[in-house]
Order: sequence, then C-alpha cells, then structure tokens
Amino acid sequence: MSVSPSDDHEPGQRAEHAAAVAQRWLEAEPDADLRAELAELLAGPPAELTARFTGRLQFGTAGLRGAVGAGPQRMNRLVVRQAAAGLVDHLLATVPDAAERGVIIGYDARRKSDSFAMDTARVCAARGVKAMLFPHVVPTPVLAWNIVGTGAAAGVMVTASHNPPADNGYKVYLGTGAQIVPPADEQIAACIDAVDPCSVGLAPQDHRLIHVLGTELVEAYLASVPGVRFRPDVAGSPVAYTALHGVGGSTLLAAFERAGLAAPVVVATQQDPDGSFPTVGFPNPEEPGAMDRVIALAAASGARIAIANDPDADRLGAAIPTTWPAPSPDDWRKLGGDELGWLLADHVLRHGSGDDRLVVTTLVSSSLLGRMAARHGVHSAETFTGFKWIGHSVLERPDLRFVFGYEQALGYLVTDRPLDKDGITAAVLLAEIAAIAEADGRSVQDLLDAISAEYGAHVIADRSVRLDPAAGQAAVLRLRERPPTEVGGHPVTDVSWYPEATLLRLQCGDALRLQVRPSGTEPKVKLYGEGMAIDPGPALDEFAALLTPS
Repeated sequence: MSVSPSDDHEPGQRAEHAAAVAQRWLEAEPDADLRAELAELLAGPPAELTARFTGRLQFGTAGLRGAVGAGPQRMNRLVVRQAAAGLVDHLLATVPDAAERGVIIGYDARRKSDSFAMDTARVCAARGVKAMLFPHVVPTPVLAWNIVGTGAAAGVMVTASHNPPADNGYKVYLGTGAQIVPPADEQIAACIDAVDPCSVGLAPQDHRLIHVLGTELVEAYLASVPGVRFRPDVAGSPVAYTALHGVGGSTLLAAFERAGLAAPVVVATQQDPDGSFPTVGFPNPEEPGAMDRVIALAAASGARIAIANDPDADRLGAAIPTTWPAPSPDDWRKLGGDELGWLLADHVLRHGSGDDRLVVTTLVSSSLLGRMAARHGVHSAETFTGFKWIGHSVLERPDLRFVFGYEQALGYLVTDRPLDKDGITAAVLLAEIAAIAEADGRSVQDLLDAISAEYGAHVIADRSVRLDPAAGQAAVLRLRERPPTEVGGHPVTDVSWYPEATLLRLQCGDALRLQVRPSGTEPKVKLYGEGMAIDPGPALDEFAALLTPS
C-alpha cells in the first residue's frame, strides 16, 4: 500500500507540535511532581506525549473529570486555572452582580484538591470576583446547600465523586444551587477555550477578595438536617456506616446526632478522609466489594441496616439482612438504586400531604415512582439521565412543591435544598425508615414486599456492552433506525427516542420496558430493563446482542 506524504509526515508534525506545547507547559507547571512527569514525557517516546497534548479535557455538564497528571488531557493546576478563568469570565458576562456575589468553593480529599480549590479562589480574586473558600474538606452537599444561602453567583466543588482513586474533577453549580445544564456548559466551555492555561493571572492567597470561611456554613447545613424527618419521635435503629475514605464521615455522624438518631457504628479503617482509598479499589457503593466491610460490620454488630456514602457523600448505598438475626455477611444483600428510591419515595409520600407536591426521576430509573405519585395524587416528572436534570425540572415548575427526586445510580434528594443529590440527608431519612420498621416489628424487606404487593412487582436488571464512544453512539443510532419488533418473545408495542439523552426505549406492552444509551463517562453502552413480575434479564441479553451484530 502506498503512503501519501501527508500520512507520512502528519504524525511527526503532531509530535513536534505536542513537544513544543509541552515545553511551554513545563515552564508554567507549578508542581514539582508534574514537572518531573512532564520531563519524562518529553524524554520518552512521542506517542504518550502526543496523546496528552492533543486537545484537552472537555468541559461539559459534569464539569471536568479525569486522572491527575501533566498536560491538557489530565487534571492539574494549569487545567483548573484555565477552567476557573473561563467560568469567571462567563459569570462576569452573564450575571450583572457576579463580582459582588462571588463564587463559593469546596473540595474533597483527593490528590491536589486543596491546591485546585485555592487556585480557583486566586483566579477569582485576580479577575475582581469575591471567592468564598472552605478551609477544609467538605461533602459536596454542604457546598451545594450553601450556594443559595450565601447568594453566590456560582459554586465550585473540586471532586471526582465516586471515580477511581487516580481521578479528580471540577463540578460547577450556578446561583440556583443546581448543576449546570445546556446551554450554560457550552457557553462556559467557549470561555475556557479563549483562555491560555499557561498565563492565567493569580491573586496572592491573602488577597482581600479571598474570604476563608469559618464553621458557620457547615453548621447551617447541619441545622437544616432534622427537618427531613417525618417521625422524630421514633428512636433510631442500629445502623452500620462507611464513608469509604471520603469526606462525609464526620458530617454524617453530626447529622445523625442533630436529627436525634443514635450514632452509627462505623468502619474505622474507612472513616477518615484518604484520597488514596487504601482499602477499596473503586470507591463507589454500587461496585462489587465496595460495601464488604460495612456489611461485615453490620452482621457482627447486630445492625438492622448498612449504609455507605461515596467519597464526596452525595450518593447513598445500602444493604439489608435477608434473615434475622443475620450474623453472617452472607445473610445480607445490597439494595438496588431503584429499591432504595422506592423506600424513600413511599415514606415521603405517605407522611406528607398536599396535591401541589412534585416528585422527579430520570428516564432510566424505574417507572414505579410515577405510579406511586398517581396513587397519592401528586405530580411527577421524568427527565434525562443525570441529577442535574432533576434540579432543572424542579426549577421549571416553581408552582409546585418539590418533595423527592432520585436516579437509580444511588442519587437521592429528600428535601428541597440543595437542588442536587445528598447522601447525608437521604441516610438520615433511611435510618428513620428502618427505625419505624423495627418499632412496628417489621424489616426493611417487609416494606419492599408491601410496596410490591400494592403496586405490583417491578423487577429491575441492567447490562453494559463495552464499546468505544464512537462505536457505542453508532450502535444505538443503528438500533433507533431499525428497532426490533420482538425481544425475548415479547412483541415491541412502542418505540420512543430521546435525542437529548441519546436514549432508545422499547415498550413491550405493560409487561416489559427496555432502554439503551451510550455512557457519557465510560467506553460502554448501558442497557436497562424493567419487568412487571417477570425477569427482564433474558430479554435484555438479547437486546444487548443487537448492539454488536456478527
């Protein structure tokens, strides 16, 4: 095969360009460890250097997220300074009093989070915008809850949430307290593109516009926690808890105390913040093995429920005994994200009142919340995948009183502030549910069985197929163009397409619902099945096979 001159020279030209950019980054890089990493990259084979310096991490509705390392395709202080400058420029152009209202900034315990937060504050001050900086690690819900209370024009949380230990991230909220959604993400990204990451101006750390906060905002959040309870008269049931080395541990214990619940017994080796996550490979309560230690502790201590926050405490996982007493971890099972959503929703709807109430869930979560809402005569909404859309849905309905929202990826909101998921207040309400069940001589499983008896058994399953992003997108679009007429012996009665989510939904009568979409953060396509008193797994397997036809 002949090779054209452009084919022959283009890789070399890209490598030369990457090396020139990398040399400039090396001169600007403020951290010694990343300067050493850059020097190694410059001295090594060109492929990795070219990959690191071709393009940059893209800013989207989840902000930034990626592995910590040198170069524009990694999370580092130069990337963060560029993002902060773009965000501030966007605020100054779109929010008339942005400079006075300022930006509130929090951070978790991951590698370089404190530096990323301080650099954000210094960029704000250099551009004439007030920065309000937490002086220590805080859970994401504490940061998000205080955006509205402080009147900030925006909030920044430095966290990679439940990502692997090597990652860090940069999550952005606007003044509503909700995460950004289009078109704000595209507008901020355009402002970021206009900033040179190697020459962002920084104010000194003691600049008059940098306000280092005290404990008052954490106290304000904690003071609100008892308000999520419906039955404060019920004493707490024994709970086992793990923070998974994240930043939620001390705040959750304080929240339980303020709410009048007994202190949980904690997994001591996972309670303190540690960004290296030494006892868990993937600090996500959804992942196999992540909750093993707290389940073992629950079994050994006689707890009635085991709960876990992810590292920034905006998600909540739970496990319950399958028998009682349950002296062995083998006598426990993790709750699915939808099951936990059903328990919380049932409790909120039964104990609240008013036909102006609103509950919200996402397309890929169970349809049961809508049935619950109809039974209780309240409004319900279904929105796109990602909790940011739940917050957006609430803002679109100011005439209604939001009382509950959830997504099946362990995200729950049991109060009207912040407009983002909160694993701490959700844990308080779940502990109340377990306590009421115990007082009534019932188990949490009994509550789930009662929900199934009232609404019918909703059986949930999911699958994933590993495909690179382009192939995954193409596979879903191909299915959209030629959807099957039958899956697993069930005729397809309705096909719906949600372009904003790149999601295809197949309805097979009242018995089965199948959905497929490319992941927004991983090289895979995700599939979701829900059956009415039938296992959707076999149909989901057949549906998954259609993504990669032989």
